[in-house]
Amino acid sequence: MRVGETTRIGPVTGEGSPGRTAERFGIHATDLGIPWDGGDGRVWLAFGDTYGRGWGGSGPGPGHADWRRNVLAYSTDRDLATGLRLDGVVAREDGTAAQVLPSGSGREITVIPNSGIAVAGMHYLHYMSVRAWLRPGRWRTNHAGIAVSRDGGWTWDKPRDARWSNRWGDSRFQLGAFAPADGHVYLLGTTNGRYGDAYLARAAPAALPATRAFEYWTGSGWSRRARAAAVVVDGPLGEMSLGFHRDLGRWLLMHLDETRRGIVLRSAPRLIGPWTVGEVVVSGDEYPAVYGGYLHPWSLTGPDLYYLVSQWGPYNVYLTRTRLLLD
Repeated sequence: MRVGETTRIGPVTGEGSPGRTAERFGIHATDLGIPWDGGDGRVWLAFGDTYGRGWGGSGPGPGHADWRRNVLAYSTDRDLATGLRLDGVVAREDGTAAQVLPSGSGREITVIPNSGIAVAGMHYLHYMSVRAWLRPGRWRTNHAGIAVSRDGGWTWDKPRDARWSNRWGDSRFQLGAFAPADGHVYLLGTTNGRYGDAYLARAAPAALPATRAFEYWTGSGWSRRARAAAVVVDGPLGEMSLGFHRDLGRWLLMHLDETRRGIVLRSAPRLIGPWTVGEVVVSGDEYPAVYGGYLHPWSLTGPDLYYLVSQWGPYNVYLTRTRLLLD
């Protein structure tokens, strides 16, 4: 697989976005924008720390600017060449976006979504409970987990038996990317931060969201022991997104690579690999402090690949397109 030209289409959130998210939903600034097909004619999108009125105009914060640790929106927009319009949000009584995953106090400073999937009428969000932000590209989590919605994405629970503890700081599934395949839900995971390798787990949909339902790829088979998981993608990997491109017949992996200063696109014939080293499709030299990189599920066919990226300075989300050379 080769890649051609990359184009920033425009903002998905904030001032000037097609959905007028500041005016309509109180989303003046946010990041991530993790999309998944809801199976109901909508793409759902999970955002991270979100700010409203009083936002300073650059970067996250301040906390008193209607800070919500995470919010959830949806879209039916299929004409991605002209931008991505958010149709609505999981809302508070005043119509502005609500925080959907509860966040505690004390040793938990925020709860950040990593990946979403809908299967058999249920929605699942992989999230991380952040304990402390450290130096750039590194942080500490209390645990990662899977939240579940049984009513189409409107309300969410975070079961205690659906968590990977990070007591010792080296749990391999603190960031994750979901993908459905061969009757399973797969989860590509890495350690907290942006410098780890990636590992692979899977579970039967009916057994979700409990973490005991997962088995882990060892390099030669599947094990119930998370510590037996073998590296399937060499790092460093930041935020990750997985999707199967139907025309290529290959899996795509998009992630931040801090050492290459940009968002990288890789491919493989199978989820267990072998994965290509990939190409930088969005450079941090052109867009400083770029991160994220989440594949739009409705663009996984044909030459135009659409995805959502964030920038720290503007602190908003942008729809981006890369032309794939399919020959």
